[in-house]
Amino acid sequence: MVEQLIQIAGSLLVLAAFIAAQRGRLDPKSPVYLAFNLLGSATLAIDAGVGGEWGFLLLEGIWALVSLVGLVNVRRRRATRITGWSKRG
Repeated sequence: MVEQLIQIAGSLLVLAAFIAAQRGRLDPKSPVYLAFNLLGSATLAIDAGVGGEWGFLLLEGIWALVSLVGLVNVRRRRATRITGWSKRG
């Protein structure tokens, strides 16, 4: 029962972000969208790993990783704008 509630919570986070983006309420590159995807997919990936569901772990693990990279990039862009510093010189 608890495992199913965890799966539902993770799924709802991913789906909420996707639906909000499709309705124009969230930008798919926004921190909120990426955070929802990261939390939801990481939750599902952990659950899949515990359950030995390797294909599902691969899907959700990569989804979480892509979301994490997106969040890091958003943070870097904001830091560059705030400080005015860029690696490009």
